[in-house]
Amino acid sequence: MRILRINTRTQEYAFEELGEYAGLGGRALTSRVVNKEVPADCHALSAENKLVFASGVLACTNAANSGRVSVGAKSPLTGGIKESNSGGQFANQMGKMDLQAIILEDKPEDEAGFTNIFISKDTVTFSAADEIVGMHNYPAQEKLQEKFGKKAVTCLCGPAGEHCMQAATIQFSDPEGLPTRSAGRGGMGAVLGSKKVKSVILDPEVKGKVVMGDEEGFKAARKEWTDILRGHPVTSEGLPAFGTAVLVNIINEAGALPTQNFRNGRFDNAEKISGETLADTITKRDGKVSHGCHTGCIIQCSQVYNDKNGKMLTTGFEYETIWGFGAHLLIDDLDIIATMDRTCDEIGMDTIEMASSLAMAMEGGLIAWGDAPAALEYLRKVGTGDPVGRILGNGAGFTAAAFGVDRIPTVKNQALPAYDPRAVKGVGVTYATTPMGADHTAGYGVCQNVLKCGGDVDGHGKDGNIEVSKNLQIATAAVDSLGLCLFVAFAVLDDERGVPCMAKLVSGLLGSEYSVDDVVNLGVGALKDELDFNRRAGFTEKDDQLPRWFTEEALPPHNVKWDFTAEELQEAKV
Repeated sequence: MRILRINTRTQEYAFEELGEYAGLGGRALTSRVVNKEVPADCHALSAENKLVFASGVLACTNAANSGRVSVGAKSPLTGGIKESNSGGQFANQMGKMDLQAIILEDKPEDEAGFTNIFISKDTVTFSAADEIVGMHNYPAQEKLQEKFGKKAVTCLCGPAGEHCMQAATIQFSDPEGLPTRSAGRGGMGAVLGSKKVKSVILDPEVKGKVVMGDEEGFKAARKEWTDILRGHPVTSEGLPAFGTAVLVNIINEAGALPTQNFRNGRFDNAEKISGETLADTITKRDGKVSHGCHTGCIIQCSQVYNDKNGKMLTTGFEYETIWGFGAHLLIDDLDIIATMDRTCDEIGMDTIEMASSLAMAMEGGLIAWGDAPAALEYLRKVGTGDPVGRILGNGAGFTAAAFGVDRIPTVKNQALPAYDPRAVKGVGVTYATTPMGADHTAGYGVCQNVLKCGGDVDGHGKDGNIEVSKNLQIATAAVDSLGLCLFVAFAVLDDERGVPCMAKLVSGLLGSEYSVDDVVNLGVGALKDELDFNRRAGFTEKDDQLPRWFTEEALPPHNVKWDFTAEELQEAKV
């Protein structure tokens, strides 16, 4: 496997051996490169920052649910290190091209135009992107397919990224060729935009195949891995039937569904936006209840949501998006929420961050609570150059400052996701201590606190939740580094074969022994790189805490408060 370095200013490039980065993939690789090669005190939109695309260690294989890509850089949103994880076809195609990482370096002059970068087996071609600059992602993708082929595998910088908005995503193409899979959190799209790269296209005609070190061993491990995923009720039944939106009713019943900017743990109209209602609506409109975000996915938690006329409106319609544009804003219309999701995919915006930006606009009086049409209208202003759109597109913290709001649900300036930390303290510890800023995927304590996968730890109390978060942060970093979907964790936590099987998959790929300790150390190494970068960027333990109002306001209906000190939370770090 190789690394491809591309200088975005000179348009020079070089294919390199992995060298000191051998054995790393996904998040472990992005975080090592960023920590080693990017000055921690640089401006995130400067030429000193680098944008790293890394396929997971197993993404070059046909192991189930192994096609995830990591995108890393210094974050313009948090000011710290960032790894943003996505599905789509990009990681798998990188494997076929013998690429473990693509690193975009330097920065063109201010007057330079946007560029398309086409990567083939051993060559890189640059072309002007003038005809798709400013265009929404769906029509821009159609233009790219006309030029580079219907099966071209792409990532796109949307209008929000072109304007270097801090909530900007990078959109990857899915198995149907649509730009629907997001590297969402932390403003990675702004870093891509700062380098004047409109798109990166991988040549679909390159069809290389990895040579297994121990093919029979890998095949045996792959079969066992598939059995593990298909044998768990969450990965084989719940997620395929209802998608991640199955959590709406579950988290609402647990009193942990953040409602009206974290004022309540239950939303009266949760049933209207639930996974059950979503699946029923999709079925009635001849959509797809089960859908995979990348080739090789057997969990199939994505879906295709059609509008009232039976036309595809959005795909990958996830729990966090439904919560963010729903309960968070007091909106209960699935069609408008779906339209907001599609809008974010078109413009290239993180749905969690944008939902919280809109919540800040509602707190500040620009929009009335529950006013769905107005929320959609303002969302569409992002990436157009409109002044209010520029405010919203820079995230919840920036929007709160613009409208004089002090109730700001952020950690390290990144908006909190769809679980109230007072009622799900395991994930609250993760929000506070992960180097990524508030991020549920960095250590999903919901498993033990609510779903009771991998143990039973009271989400309302303190006992055990620091340990749960620490262990999950290590495990998640390892999963991200291997290129596996985070949702494999549900099965792995409940099956003692899980982690050993992950190690056996890597052993089969490499043809040498890869142990459970090696899997764990992959995660530990990633976290240590991230914590080291953030320390050098100026972060201290004072940044590892939730907003003060979580400690002062009791959350209905269980009337629980956040009660960890910053000193206690340091125990969650590696």
